[in-house]
Amino acid sequence: MAEPLRSAEAGGAVYRSRDPVRNLRLRVRIQRLTSGGPLLPQAPPPLAGPRGPELLGLAERAATGARRPPDEEEAEVGWQEKLFSQFEVDLYQNESACQTPLDRQYHEEILKLERAGGRKNCRIFTYTDHDRFTNLEEHCQKVTDSDHEVPSYLAERMANVRRRRQDRRPIEASSLKSKIITWEPSEEFIKNSHVINTPVQTMYIMGDLGPYGKLGHREYEHVLCTIKVDGNGVITVKPDFTGTKGAYRIELDGEKREVWKYTIENASVQVQPEEEEREQRVFRDLYSRHREYLSGLVGSEFEMTLPGTLRLFVNGEIVSAQGYEYDNLYVHFFVELPNQWSSPASQQLSGVTQTCATKAVGWDNVAHFCYPFTLEMFFTQGDESEDSLPQWPVLYFEVLSLDFWQRYRVEGYGSLVLPASPGLHMLTIRTWRPVELGTVAELRRFFIGGSPELEDITYVRIPSTFKGERLSRFGFRTETTGSVTFRLYCLQQSKAFLETSALRQRMQSVLDRLGGFSQQSSVYNVLEAFQRARRRMQEARESLPQDLIGTSASTVHQPQEP
Repeated sequence: MAEPLRSAEAGGAVYRSRDPVRNLRLRVRIQRLTSGGPLLPQAPPPLAGPRGPELLGLAERAATGARRPPDEEEAEVGWQEKLFSQFEVDLYQNESACQTPLDRQYHEEILKLERAGGRKNCRIFTYTDHDRFTNLEEHCQKVTDSDHEVPSYLAERMANVRRRRQDRRPIEASSLKSKIITWEPSEEFIKNSHVINTPVQTMYIMGDLGPYGKLGHREYEHVLCTIKVDGNGVITVKPDFTGTKGAYRIELDGEKREVWKYTIENASVQVQPEEEEREQRVFRDLYSRHREYLSGLVGSEFEMTLPGTLRLFVNGEIVSAQGYEYDNLYVHFFVELPNQWSSPASQQLSGVTQTCATKAVGWDNVAHFCYPFTLEMFFTQGDESEDSLPQWPVLYFEVLSLDFWQRYRVEGYGSLVLPASPGLHMLTIRTWRPVELGTVAELRRFFIGGSPELEDITYVRIPSTFKGERLSRFGFRTETTGSVTFRLYCLQQSKAFLETSALRQRMQSVLDRLGGFSQQSSVYNVLEAFQRARRRMQEARESLPQDLIGTSASTVHQPQEP
């Protein structure tokens, strides 16, 4: 039964290796199977006669003098090992055809091969990462298998992108300061700078499948195998190693439609058991040392908060601002910590975003900041006899605009209370700004900048410095402006989270989990509600007429007759 053959267009395979890629070796074996075309008539043998033996001797000497290419060949190729083809031998033998340093190097190597008796390979040869064929192959690579494929604009632009390891010179401090952005890049600058970060080296194993007498013609060159290796140890082989799946098949175009088969095997030297065991010991020792190093950095125990203390982490982001009147917006913000809250000495509780130009999105002009910030705060449980309830930190912010003449205007004020529950929170906060009556204030704002501002931004809510009973904003005129979107990732840490009692199922907030506070808050809420109800009853009683009060009281105390 004939051996099943697979097409050379079969998919490749991806391998990962920690060994140096220079140890990679492949064994390629190619063989001509048959010719599918009609058999050509053979030439008749030499006629007998006085000149017959002489003609036969000339034919034998010509056949032995000429090197007939074999129908079967096997070669073992190492990584980036150069095997010359007949076309390259004919080309680089002529020194005048060598223009680049690589061409002159090939010229010297071919001369050495000629002095040593010629090249050993005949049909199998290679193209390394530095050859012209590699550049042309990557430039002309198709996306589909259609013969009439029309490359798109993106494909044409990306054809110039080389996934290569480039020797980049270190940027000096003077050049970095003087030219950070190239505003008008040239085509050559784009081609050299726009490089995919992952460096990849490529190698092609080729086969010269031309008939006898036509070796060295480019139309008979066929790619047998493509090997790509990146800097992370990932090896891509296309097509995959033959293994037990059968050889690959190549059918040539032409009158005879010759059929070739070839196999690809991994010929790398296997590691001896003793060396593998020694390597495993080295890796185990390295991993143990690295684990000890990390343990020394982190500590032997997980860092826990003190009893009755809550640690709050907030990884926040000012996403965008939309709906404002002027362009070139920036946001100034700070966090106010209430009583019983604290933060590390190195923690910054304020910040300013970059100035961002707006972009029309739908009906609004949106400024995308994407400004990240991080907050770390601690809540320490105080005396339970205190009547005041603890409060969460508040983030105050103001949105300002900056014009060409460096004039700034207040676009809006706002505030948000940090979420009391952990997890992701997307918050959109509406803002307002103070305004003055009349058109003079608006003209001043438009022409010379400036606008009414708050001396204390905490006036957006109840200021911490306010000690009165009622805060009146009567007569204070404001105007609704745009909104700011925040993305907050909140993390909470406390020993109270380790409780497993049934009471934990009824706790609704993290503050209730700080032992003893749930009872204090519930009792205080009941007493406060009772006091409010009692005051309302007293006010209602005082507003009633005295005679009605006396009549109702006598009715209540009058004894019933039997």
